[in-house]
Amino acid sequence: MLLTAGALGSLAQSRSPAPAADTGAAEQAASAAEAGRCSVALPTLARMAPRLTDKPLAKRVGVDGVRCATLLQRWDQLLDFVRILNQKFPGDPEVLYVSVHAYSDLSTQAAQQLATTAPHSLPALELDAEANEMQGHWDQAEKDYREILAKNPRYPGIHFRLARLLLSRPNPGPDFQQEAKKELQAELQIDPSNAGAEYVSGELARQTQDFAEAVHHFTRATELDASFADAWLGLGMSLVEEKQYATAIAPLKTAVRLEPSNPAGHYALATAYARTGNKEAAEREFALQQQAAQASGNPGDKAPQ
Repeated sequence: MLLTAGALGSLAQSRSPAPAADTGAAEQAASAAEAGRCSVALPTLARMAPRLTDKPLAKRVGVDGVRCATLLQRWDQLLDFVRILNQKFPGDPEVLYVSVHAYSDLSTQAAQQLATTAPHSLPALELDAEANEMQGHWDQAEKDYREILAKNPRYPGIHFRLARLLLSRPNPGPDFQQEAKKELQAELQIDPSNAGAEYVSGELARQTQDFAEAVHHFTRATELDASFADAWLGLGMSLVEEKQYATAIAPLKTAVRLEPSNPAGHYALATAYARTGNKEAAEREFALQQQAAQASGNPGDKAPQ
């Protein structure tokens, strides 16, 4: 049986409250939340957040919902509020600020749960190692990483992080680059698809002017991750050093497309164009390099010859 327009309207009203009712309920819940009565307010905030069309009220309800869900440790609801806020207010500074704190709280809660439920597990030890590395506790981080490898020599990612640590720590030992290279080789034996390990291997080879080796590793990194701008740049720069200027143009064009604000990419591409006789393209890339350098506050280099 077909429903009349009036019947359809009545059915829609029976399924959801009228806008005025939504507004009133949402405002009352927001006021309750802001008065500290989150346990009372949260169910209504969660129900109203997806359906509100009034922008100021929708943001208020969403932000209050994030705060109450965090206070009451309702983590699933917290994620729902953050998702709704970012859908309704993409790029809004206040929403982004609230989102940062929400995800930080979720991260802290997950870390605490890991430490409580599985304190001696390899993921828990890995989390401790990462925290020590971020805080500059290099010796303890290295100890943690090596303890993981002692328990599981083929645990993926750890040799790569050890290499990164060896290259990042201040006052490294005399053979730190060789040690890092060994760790990277070990990582690639465990996980041949680690684009980061290939990239760092390429950088080490480039720094020692082994450009053929660098080209090999950078090429592999770009094969594993076609969006890896630094790998494309490293490949192009290594080819320029090998005087393979025409071959260098394609990877350098990819590098500047992926990361147009990086002056080094435009400079290397300008050099490749200049060495292949394409003066017009070289001048264009050098101009882009100057613009990118000024935007980053770093004075530009002289034009490539």
